[in-house]
Amino acid sequence: MKKFILILAILLLTFSASAQTSAKVYYVELIEGQAIEANPIKAIEGTSESKGISVRIYPDITFQTITGIGGAFNEIGGEALMSLDEEKQNDIMKNLFDKDGANFSVCRTAIGASDFGIDAFSYSEVPNDFKMKKFSIEREKTSVIPFIQMAYKYNPDMELFASPWSPPGWMKESGLMDRGEEFPEKNVLKDDPKIFKAYAKYFSKYVEAYAKEGVTVDKIVIQNEQDISTKYPSCNMPPKQMGEFVINYLRPQFEKDNTPAEIWAGSFRTAKRLDGLEFVTNKDWRASVDGIGVQYMNSRQVENMRAVFPEIKFLHTEGNCYGGKNSVDQAYSRFKEVAAFINHGVPNFCYWNMILNEDSSSGWGWKQNSLIKIDRQNKTVTYNPDYAVMALFGHFMRPGMKRVASASWYGDTMTLTDDKNVYLFIKNESDKPRTFDIWLKDNQAKVVDIPANTISVVEVNYI
Repeated sequence: MKKFILILAILLLTFSASAQTSAKVYYVELIEGQAIEANPIKAIEGTSESKGISVRIYPDITFQTITGIGGAFNEIGGEALMSLDEEKQNDIMKNLFDKDGANFSVCRTAIGASDFGIDAFSYSEVPNDFKMKKFSIEREKTSVIPFIQMAYKYNPDMELFASPWSPPGWMKESGLMDRGEEFPEKNVLKDDPKIFKAYAKYFSKYVEAYAKEGVTVDKIVIQNEQDISTKYPSCNMPPKQMGEFVINYLRPQFEKDNTPAEIWAGSFRTAKRLDGLEFVTNKDWRASVDGIGVQYMNSRQVENMRAVFPEIKFLHTEGNCYGGKNSVDQAYSRFKEVAAFINHGVPNFCYWNMILNEDSSSGWGWKQNSLIKIDRQNKTVTYNPDYAVMALFGHFMRPGMKRVASASWYGDTMTLTDDKNVYLFIKNESDKPRTFDIWLKDNQAKVVDIPANTISVVEVNYI
């Protein structure tokens, strides 16, 4: 009996000692008007003597495997980056892609012009070039391509997905890549097998051309926001046309050319329609693709799509663009946006404009947020509040981690594990510290103070 009591006492002391030394708090501070640093993550020992808000974590109940955090390479951002000297370029890219920086690992680029291209362009500007003999990515060799190439220097394992905002104008009923809002009924692909074959070849040639520049396009997402017609490049592609295009043209072309890129449907929204849900409800369409791209999607519809198709694979393709204010309030909202997608089963989050110039405007005349702003004339670099949030997520939301179950009345949380530690992501917008009482299932692990005006990650060891 004495031996049993002694063993029990040792176990209790061991747990108590580990509980008192096993937590760290990493955070980024967000105060309006306060400059964001290039290396914004700070750390403190996690400890408190107060009573806190209870958060209960279940490390043995896991969900999706995380693929990572990232952002988009666009032409305006690439042109701004190239305006700097080599040292400043490398500083920026290291802060975005190095494992000791934001550690971006799943990123996006446009096939041809996006709304943050300088103007409308495609890689096939010669009408009726069905064989793609005049196909060329030459324009991007001074902006987008070197932008991407520099990212590989700091993260050789970065995954890249690409999507068109519009096919070449001559493939559409309107004859134009942009101005879709003026001719919405014509902002569609021509219903012609020759066009479908040419467009499939266009995708294949794109993957091949980028590979020759040392850029691997891992995934093709067939059409950005396939349900809208806008003044910037766009194309309305209903689910039926998308599914049949993949089955009858794109998949056969990729197989013929041994094109290694995966084919993903989308990107789907839930602004006015449920096209993504309609797509996955059709067994033939969903079987033809490798996964589903989503953005600006109500999280309830993510659950509905998985209910219809439990084996579904998701790819988050674009975060909220806002309007160029780059405010602290918007950065706090970014936390909620990322957590919503991850907590509903999506394995990644992709920010939109990583870099913009001093004007922050699109080629079609409106402003959007960015992680970093470059003044091309004065050669200055500004890190915006969104950068701090995305850097924290990227640094601690690494590929291979898993989401784990947790419970709390405090809504803005997200919890991951790397099988050694659990990481509680949490925000505190108040001007006072907040105390959290963290439990690993039924064992109290740590009581920690989260600093005021921060987004934080609490690291708790459980091995």
